[in-house]
Amino acid sequence: MAKLRNLTGAGIVDCQKSLAEAGDDLEKAIEILRKKGEAKAAKKISERETKEGIVYAYIHNNGTAGAMLELFCESDFVARTDDFKSLAHEIALQIVSMSPEYLSEAQVPAAVIEKEKEVYMEQLKNEGKPAEMIEKILPGKISKFYDDICLLNQTYIKDETKKISDLIGAAIAKTGEKIEVGKFARFQL
Repeated sequence: MAKLRNLTGAGIVDCQKSLAEAGDDLEKAIEILRKKGEAKAAKKISERETKEGIVYAYIHNNGTAGAMLELFCESDFVARTDDFKSLAHEIALQIVSMSPEYLSEAQVPAAVIEKEKEVYMEQLKNEGKPAEMIEKILPGKISKFYDDICLLNQTYIKDETKKISDLIGAAIAKTGEKIEVGKFARFQL
């Protein structure tokens, strides 16, 4: 149980329950705790305000690209932690590497989405796809479009099994506070 606590930072009771549920399998217990933590994180997101945080700037080592972002949390205590600053750094690296245009799907203007749909429909027609198949393919294409242009939807550059929203969710689970990205900008010569 001590090893599980050290690996996850979870409480004693949560560790005991997850180990019992997992039949003393450490890997399964970690997965159970992660799922419970993410569920708690989702609840926190909807209930609390973020009034503290940091403005983080990153300049790539060659000096030709950089990013600046606002990262918010609930308390100044969390904002001053190394974990929070590390999260800001990882998000800034993502911004420099992947050039997201929007934070989330909700920020993408309807006109941009409609234009993409037109382009995809024309491409699929040119490939000879029937209309009923185009209607089935289009949602997947739009989803992939969101994955490319929305920061929270992007695959994390250091771990292809995670999205940026997962990275933030893990930080929420660890800190116990709501964390969200505010504005961000990418600069390049």
